[in-house]
Amino acid sequence: MAEARIWVVDDDHAVRFVLAAALREAGFAVTAFAEAGAALAALAREGAPALLVTDVRMPGSDGLALLEAVKARHPQLPVIVMSAHTDVASTAGAFRGGASEFLSKPFDLDAAVALVRRALPAAAPAPAPAEAPREDDALIGQTPAMQALFRAIGRLAQAPLAVLITGETGTGKELVARALHRESPRAARPFIALNTAAIPAELLESELFGHEAGAFTGAHKRLVGRFEQADGGTLFLDEIGDMPAALQTRLLRVLAEGEFFRVGGRELIRVDVRVIAATHQPLEALVAQGRFRADLLHRLDVVRLPLPPLRERREDVPLLAARFLAQAAQRLQLPPKRLAADALARLAAHPWPGNVRELENLCWRLAALATGEEITAADIAAHLRPAPAAAPAEGDRPDWTAALAQWADAQLQAGVPDLHAQARAALDAVLLERALAQSGGQRGEAAARLGLGRNTLTRKLGPSRRRR
Repeated sequence: MAEARIWVVDDDHAVRFVLAAALREAGFAVTAFAEAGAALAALAREGAPALLVTDVRMPGSDGLALLEAVKARHPQLPVIVMSAHTDVASTAGAFRGGASEFLSKPFDLDAAVALVRRALPAAAPAPAPAEAPREDDALIGQTPAMQALFRAIGRLAQAPLAVLITGETGTGKELVARALHRESPRAARPFIALNTAAIPAELLESELFGHEAGAFTGAHKRLVGRFEQADGGTLFLDEIGDMPAALQTRLLRVLAEGEFFRVGGRELIRVDVRVIAATHQPLEALVAQGRFRADLLHRLDVVRLPLPPLRERREDVPLLAARFLAQAAQRLQLPPKRLAADALARLAAHPWPGNVRELENLCWRLAALATGEEITAADIAAHLRPAPAAAPAEGDRPDWTAALAQWADAQLQAGVPDLHAQARAALDAVLLERALAQSGGQRGEAAARLGLGRNTLTRKLGPSRRRR
């Protein structure tokens, strides 16, 4: 069944973007307009949508004038009027003009989506979230952190500012960069992405700035670099913290002047490019170590967008998993699969060191290999790869705390009482046992190795061990 077509009209790009994203996430087909004239032109060209959502106060023709014009042509079309000015005149004018509902700003997105559902005519097609999901729809989420991110994207897309996206590997940094480009005035121009960590240092300069024929051995013809390719559009530089120092200097000049020379060239190339950078590394620490230029960091870090790891937004895991399973089923031409309750609980307990990318890979394996239409916890256990044990850096938690965290997750999910007391007792028992074993049963030596007094160690051993 086709998706219900919803039109959103608002001159505030942030509101327009966030509301449209929430409605698309709910399964509706959404078209957004910045002013009433564009909506009226589309109405004449395409016919009426299933529902219209419009702001009241806009430059030019306002929302009430749009409401009047729409109702004159399509009197049965449901219209939701929204405004930050919830006064008697605004609400009365809206309902007098034929509005179905009035939505006060600022609004809760869930409440707005529910209002749209109620306002749709009964015959309107119901939304089908699992149908033909787009590739970039992995940038979804209902947690406060993700809703704040969507609002920030809506605001920043229109501003010609450099953006630094930070977050762990697999959190979706390129998806955010693509959203910033797609919603910007540069959307019709190229979006060029380059992972600076994936290109050998000796080739990275040529990749970025291009080269002339004969510039170096093997350069048989002119190469147009990524900056030229992105002219008028957006250049996304992923893993910017891995860029060699010499190239950082060249990049700084391009950001400051908007011009450069190709490798081996004498022609000054001028470009208009918005640069969005991303990193999983702490750039301030790299600056302190002399590995990253402070002035380049200031150029790139005009606005910073931190992406939350998946373990900090576990409520979004079911939504993401359903989307990835639907995408995989469509691509592999397989029947769609659904997650059982115990499978969802198992996914919620996983720490997701690989973040959204790890979840996406798991869902593709499940779509291809799990038997039956319902995915169970046993299927998850069979296909969920264990988190790699990484050597801790100085100041990091030791490796055993990762196992402790997984154990704690499982116990908390099971509702085990007095968990803190149990964990402390188990920790004491293991430490005392190993210290006594390594000291040949000598309590004084064992206590000294643990940094305890002998009496404290004896007390912790308990009555059964004290008499030995």
